Amino acid sequence: MAECVNDSDAESRISYGDYVVLKRGDVFKSVQIENKKKVIFEKQWFFLDKAVGQLYGTMFEIEAGGSLKLKAAKRTGDSLDSKEAGQDNRHIVDDGRSQKLTRDDIETLKEQGLKGQEIVQQLIDNSTTFKDKTEFAQEKYIKKKKKKYESDITILKPSTRLLAMMYHGREPGKICHLRYDTLAQILTLGNIHAGSKIIVFETCAGLVLGSVMERMGGYGSVIQMYPSGGPTRAGMESFGFPSHFHETLHEFPLCKVNALLAGTLDLSEKDADSQANGSGNGRTESSQETSGVSEEKNSEPQSMEVSVDPQEEMRRAERERLREQRAQEKKVKMEEKRKKLASAAALLEGRNADGLVIASRFHPCPVLLGLLKFVAPSRPFVVYCQYREPLIECYTKLREQGGAISLRLTDSWLRHYQVLPNRTHPVLLMSGGGGYLLSGTTVASDAAKARHQHKSEEPVAKRLKLDEISSSCDSSA
Repeated sequence: MAECVNDSDAESRISYGDYVVLKRGDVFKSVQIENKKKVIFEKQWFFLDKAVGQLYGTMFEIEAGGSLKLKAAKRTGDSLDSKEAGQDNRHIVDDGRSQKLTRDDIETLKEQGLKGQEIVQQLIDNSTTFKDKTEFAQEKYIKKKKKKYESDITILKPSTRLLAMMYHGREPGKICHLRYDTLAQILTLGNIHAGSKIIVFETCAGLVLGSVMERMGGYGSVIQMYPSGGPTRAGMESFGFPSHFHETLHEFPLCKVNALLAGTLDLSEKDADSQANGSGNGRTESSQETSGVSEEKNSEPQSMEVSVDPQEEMRRAERERLREQRAQEKKVKMEEKRKKLASAAALLEGRNADGLVIASRFHPCPVLLGLLKFVAPSRPFVVYCQYREPLIECYTKLREQGGAISLRLTDSWLRHYQVLPNRTHPVLLMSGGGGYLLSGTTVASDAAKARHQHKSEEPVAKRLKLDEISSSCDSSA
C-alpha cells in the first residue's frame, strides 16, 4: 500500500525528462524538462530547473535571470478592484492621454523590481479615466493589463484535452483542424478501451494516436498505419508515456496492405536489397580510397622512398572502424525494423481488429475500404475529415458494397459561453466548424452479400408479378 502511495506521489510531481504543458491564459506549449534548458514562451525566456520536485498544476512566477519562483497564494487584501465606479462610459474619450505613465516609466518600475501586480496598480493609480469607467469596464481593463505585465505560468500534466487545445490554438493545420470536442467523439464512437486491438491511420502529428494510447492505458494493441516516409509521432511523444505503453504500439506501412491481403508479403526482400546496397556502397568507398592511395603513391617519384605516417595510419584505421560500426548499426536497425513489421503483420493477418480510426489529409475512401477488411464483424469504425464531400463518397460506397450498418455522417459544432454576473453571453470569437465524422459498425461480409442479393432480386420479383397480372388481364379481355 505504501509503495502505491509513493508511486502515485512520484507521478504527480515534476521530474527531469518529463513532458509538461506550460499554460498562460488560453495559450499552451508542450516542452520537455531538461537540465539548464532555456525555454521561450510568450516572448519570455526562463529555465524549468526549479520546477522539478513540485506538483503538477503549480503556478510559478518568472523572476529576473529566468528562474522560477513559486507563486504566493492570493490574499484578500491584494485585490485590485476599485471601490469607485462610474455609471456609464459615454463621457470617456480614448485620446491616449489618460495614462500619465510612459513606457520609459514602466521600464524603470521593472528595473526597480516591481512585480506585475504592483505595476498594474501603478497604472490604475495614474489613469485619469479609470474611476469614471463602469465596474465591468474596470474589470476588463485590469484583466488586460494583468495579461500584459504579469509573468505567471502554470505547469500541467499532458492530457488529450490540453494537447488538442494547444495544437488547435497554435498550429491547427498540422492536425487537419481537428478540434478537441471532435477528438472526444472519435474516441467515443470508436469504442476505445483497454485490452482492445485498434487500427489507427492518421496524419495529425500523432495526436490521435496518443489519444488512443492514453484511453487504452497501456493495455491492448495499437497498430499505426502510415504512408511512405515513416510514422509521425511528435504529438504522441508529447504525452510522455512510460515504456510499457510503447510496447503496445506497432507500425505497418500502408503501401504493403495490398500485399498482405493477397498473401504475397515478403518481409526479407527489402532488407536484402538494403544490405546489398549498403555492402555495395562500402565496397565503392573502399575502392575509391584504395585508388586514391595508389594515385598518391604513383605521383611520388620512384627514386624516393615513401615513408608511412603513423598518424595517417591511425586516422585510416579510425575511419575503417567507424565505417564498420555504422554498417553494424544499420544492420541492427534493419533487423529491428523487420521484426516490428513481422509483428504488425501477424496482428493484421488475423483480421480481428476491434476498431478502426482514420483521421488524415488523404482521401479517406480507398483507405477505409482497404483497412475495413482487417476489422472483425460487429466492431465500430470512425472516419474524420475536415470536409463533407469525401465522407459522402465513403458513405455511398459502403451502402453499395455492404459490410457496414448504422452508418452516420455527423457534423461537430461547439460554442463557448462567457458566464459572469449580468454578462452571460456567447463568446464573440468561435470556431466555425469542427470537421465531419462518419461512423458505423462492421458486419460479416457473407451476410451482407446475401442481404444485398436479396434486395436486388426484389424488383425482379415485382416485375414478374406485374407481367403475370398484365397477361391475365389480356387473356380475360
